[in-house]
Amino acid sequence: MYHNPSMVKPKRRGLPPHVLYVLASALGLGLLVIMWNVYQLKAMQEAHFIGHGPYPGAQVAEASGGTVDSYRRPVVWIHAKHVNSGYLKHVMAVFERAGYIRGDAQSSWDVLWAHDYPFKELSAVMATLKPYQKVNHFPGTGYITNKVYLATSDIAYIPKAFQMPNQRDAFLLETKQNRDTLWVQKSSSHRGIKVKSVEELDLYAPNTFIQQYISNPYLIDGKKFDLGFYVTLTSVDPLRVYVLHDEMLVRFCPTVYNPIDFADVNKYVVGDDYTPVWKMPSLQKYYQEYNYNFMETMNAYWRSKGNDPEHVYRQINEAIRGVFVSKYPQLVSSLQRHENKRVFFELMRFDFVLDEELNVFLMEVNMSPNLSSAHFTDNIHLYERVVYNVLSVNGVARNVPFSLKNSDSKERGMQVSMKEILVKSDLCSSKSCSTCEQEECRICYKCLQPPQKMMLQDAFLEHNNRRSMRRVYPEAITHEQAKNYDISSDGSLHENDQIMREWFAAKCAQDLSYCQ
Repeated sequence: MYHNPSMVKPKRRGLPPHVLYVLASALGLGLLVIMWNVYQLKAMQEAHFIGHGPYPGAQVAEASGGTVDSYRRPVVWIHAKHVNSGYLKHVMAVFERAGYIRGDAQSSWDVLWAHDYPFKELSAVMATLKPYQKVNHFPGTGYITNKVYLATSDIAYIPKAFQMPNQRDAFLLETKQNRDTLWVQKSSSHRGIKVKSVEELDLYAPNTFIQQYISNPYLIDGKKFDLGFYVTLTSVDPLRVYVLHDEMLVRFCPTVYNPIDFADVNKYVVGDDYTPVWKMPSLQKYYQEYNYNFMETMNAYWRSKGNDPEHVYRQINEAIRGVFVSKYPQLVSSLQRHENKRVFFELMRFDFVLDEELNVFLMEVNMSPNLSSAHFTDNIHLYERVVYNVLSVNGVARNVPFSLKNSDSKERGMQVSMKEILVKSDLCSSKSCSTCEQEECRICYKCLQPPQKMMLQDAFLEHNNRRSMRRVYPEAITHEQAKNYDISSDGSLHENDQIMREWFAAKCAQDLSYCQ
């Protein structure tokens, strides 16, 4: 057969071996570079999640099985009945955003958030706490949050009360001397409250108390209301207490007040189905139109009526301070049973009512206050701010997003050094403080004991991390008072409290932010 040479395809020549080798090497190197970049990107993403939020699949640390803390992330154990039913979802959300993963009793946990008082139910855990762990309750706070104990404590700003049946005779004497006073009978559960005549009261009911009723309440749109202030106890020995200073819970009675009709408790008792701020005609414009929070809404209203809100807040701070000072001996005694005394903190809500002269009355203190917005979704912002501020001032929500147990001296030194907490340089460097014999020298570096140095560092960190929390105790003083502070005025206090108050005064003389 005839073949046309022009139709025959030429044979392809392969690339030389050395060229193939070079290409293969380049391709392999390129793959390695890509793999390294992917690895680096993944590492950067994981580092970001450690500092700013959870990475997928790390929501709950299992009691057994997978890694709890692959990247040294802190672990929170949230202990409560029906824990996943939703009433603690804002607590969980704040912990999650602060970099925590959830664990349980078997986890290597950093923080225990217990809804109920844990010192009986979890007594074995409380007896073996590690120095780095944190627990959201103090031993002994029941002396404050128990309704009977608090009301009958004879503390300023608390309406007069008598425990039944032990103080029955004293109560009857009081009724003879003040026949026009109205009374309510309450129990520890705070249920069944109703204004009654003396004849209707049960003077033999155990675990109850009879308390003076504030019969001239301050009204807005004809309704009675209460104010809830969020307080955190950060230390007992020495005593340190903070209050959320720029927001509060405001709750109105569902029904208009009637001073001569007490049959309907909705007219004078604030319950779960209270009327919120945004449904009050005189407050709606401040809260909705001008977008103020609850506290500033009330401030604007009071000012529009010629009242000074600071008059209210001064009394509230005094009332809160008075409660903790009054219960200080019981708190210290309860704390002594625990080896690690710096692991506890506590959130409480102090509920107040006002009379028509803007006088303040403390009605109760709530342990584990409600933080669920299921009934009123507008409260989400309030509750999450409360939790975040409490966690921040107590060193739980931190800028260092690692497990508390892995903290070392270098990490703590990065946040606070001894040089930052020392005060009174003129005094401490003088000949009079060459020894520690003088009482005024006890705040100098060489005179402070190691636990006292630690407590001053804790106070320094609290001040820096307080956010919207403000110190209630030790109380605020002016810069001029700080410069002329007399340490002998605290002579009746425990030594640690004397040093703590003296230190805050000295810091106030250096830095106005400590004066508050």
